[in-house]
Amino acid sequence: MMLGITAIAVGDSAIKVNFAGKVSYELNAAIQMYSKKLEEASIPGVVEWVPAFNSVTVYYQPKQVSFHILIKKLYDLHEVPISSEKIKSRIIQVPVLYGGEYAPDLQRVAEHSQLEINEVIDIHQNQEYLIYMIGFLPGFPYLAGLDKRIATPRLEEPRGKIYAGAVGIANEQTGIYPVESPGGWNIIGKTPLRLFDRTEFLFQTGDYVKFHRVNKDKFLELESQIKNNRFKVSIVER
Repeated sequence: MMLGITAIAVGDSAIKVNFAGKVSYELNAAIQMYSKKLEEASIPGVVEWVPAFNSVTVYYQPKQVSFHILIKKLYDLHEVPISSEKIKSRIIQVPVLYGGEYAPDLQRVAEHSQLEINEVIDIHQNQEYLIYMIGFLPGFPYLAGLDKRIATPRLEEPRGKIYAGAVGIANEQTGIYPVESPGGWNIIGKTPLRLFDRTEFLFQTGDYVKFHRVNKDKFLELESQIKNNRFKVSIVER
């Protein structure tokens, strides 16, 4: 079933394409499909597009394509069949050091969930998480698929500083802080991976993330390899 869309202007150089329906795996698949169509269409004047939970914002050069022409193309594009039957997805393995100094809120999550700490860790690393969108920081992945048993409310008072690589839980979502930032998520561990630099991002919407637990020695080893550009992230396409 094709979900309906509504396109509206955002300023004078962007159009937001909103998709009908609640945030879900089906809606995310529709957004990924539409993004793929944009890529294949190569519409003159379109600079880039940014997928989100229930929309795709298309940025364009008004001198190259007018608003009225582009908005018609965007509506028409929704009806165009995609060339490939299935969009490939990537599974990215993310090592995490759970507990200790890098997990100030792990005990809080365990207590809220009425579970042992190791149970929380096992549940967290036993899922494949779909990246719904990238926000609020550059490269920050909002991950769907958190087991409701460990869903935990955000902190009542956000911290002034959370380190880069922090893995957190906020309500029924989990995510990773790509850079040092204030934040109110429950921090349960840290990954040594660099989520982005000035030239590229590790994640993109539609990817899946699989966390796996590492001990302190392995974490430090990976951290050193990454620092010296001797580590390759495990990414599998399917």
